[in-house]
Amino acid sequence: MNKPLRRVAIFCGLLMLALLVRNNWIQYAQADKLRTDEKNRRVAIERYATPRGDIIVDGEPITGHKATGGDFQYKRTYKNGAMWAPVTGYVSQAFGANQLESIEDGILTGNDDRLFFRNTLDMLTGKKKQGGNVVTTLSGAAQKAAYEGLKKQGGKGSVVALEPSTGKILALASYPSYDPSTIAGNSLETDAKAWQKLQKKNNPDDPMLNRALREVYPPGSTFKVVTAAAALEHGMVEDADQKTDTPLPYIMKGTTTELKNEGDLPCKDATLREALRVSCNTVFGKLGTDLGNEKMLETAKKFGFGEEHFTPVRSSASMFDKDMEPSQVALSSIGQFNTAATPLQMAMVASAVANNGTLMKPYMVDELQTPGLDTIEKTDPEEMSRPLSPENAQILQSMMETVVTDGTGTNAQIDGVTVGGKTGTAQHGENNSKNPYAWFISYAKTDDGSAPVAVAVVVEDEDAVRDDISGGGLAAPIAKSVMEAVLKSKQ
Repeated sequence: MNKPLRRVAIFCGLLMLALLVRNNWIQYAQADKLRTDEKNRRVAIERYATPRGDIIVDGEPITGHKATGGDFQYKRTYKNGAMWAPVTGYVSQAFGANQLESIEDGILTGNDDRLFFRNTLDMLTGKKKQGGNVVTTLSGAAQKAAYEGLKKQGGKGSVVALEPSTGKILALASYPSYDPSTIAGNSLETDAKAWQKLQKKNNPDDPMLNRALREVYPPGSTFKVVTAAAALEHGMVEDADQKTDTPLPYIMKGTTTELKNEGDLPCKDATLREALRVSCNTVFGKLGTDLGNEKMLETAKKFGFGEEHFTPVRSSASMFDKDMEPSQVALSSIGQFNTAATPLQMAMVASAVANNGTLMKPYMVDELQTPGLDTIEKTDPEEMSRPLSPENAQILQSMMETVVTDGTGTNAQIDGVTVGGKTGTAQHGENNSKNPYAWFISYAKTDDGSAPVAVAVVVEDEDAVRDDISGGGLAAPIAKSVMEAVLKSKQ
């Protein structure tokens, strides 16, 4: 072979080798990237070619599917979508997915590796691939009571209810909300317009915000439960009826500023029980200062402050500052200054007290199922921490029960049931210019002493008359209805 032909042959050989290398690179090395590329329409077509599995509450699906007749053969539907949106999230042919719909997408679409054997059998028998189910811990009755209570109250707000002994989430409501069915397709005329209307820039009510998990609020006087726990655990106070050394007026340490109570309250040297019953800022502000920033922070962390929680949906971290001045510790210890908490976090506080000092990790997925309803994975309850000894938890229970029987939380009373609670009215806005948030945290106990439910409620109502806003007035009745719903379902 002459020299020019040899060069052509070598060049052609190199081109062939490059083609083979490129082909193998695309087919193997880049396969996953190309398969999951958002611009790969075949992936989207395949994703919506079969009905999606369901999200289950009380044994019944709260989701469904609808045939579209287009390239995307099926789209998601929701039953009582606005009520359940904080739990399910959405799955949209145009806008993707979030929350449970996203986290458990592999199970719901049938693409999870744990369904490989079943999918292989279905392929051999000619059966279409099916999605599995996500079985939640939620109570339909509790969720309905929570959502309808918020809706009736108006404004904005959230409710979280937990089962203290396990950490199961029984209710997770946020208001205002949205129906995920309205954005489930990919129509420019309907779904795209509905999506734009839901965005915060176009809707200041921000209905897609999951207030139960993602919004942090100043917890106000509900945080006094944490401060009381810190005082008991660190030996600052040994008995609920022991008088505290609290002057009136109380000048915050290092300042000339008086920490005031909300009205003419019997707070001078008040016992811890009396201070919680009437909600003395002076008593709990001084206790927090005397304990110091480090001990207060230690107790707050044991209750879950300072870290995100995954239910499996992510919850924002609640906050209690470090390196504060004594006066800032005083304000933080009554749930003001920079102290901030999600409704989930404050439900965890009530839950730990009700569960005799043991805080269980909150979760909302009970099990994952195959399309044939076989269990793939089951969630086992998991202890998260022990913020309180059983003895101190029982002291705090007796104090919270006094708040409901003879204090600021009487609107949460349930005939024949022992209820413990704490109200809160949290100031916010520059110079407290905006309407305060109304809080209530509580638990209910049955005759055998067990506590099947703990609840946190927050209401933000900018249209309410400022003087009419209180945790006992706005939030406690909602908590009561949620507790009653859970108690009735246990009968």
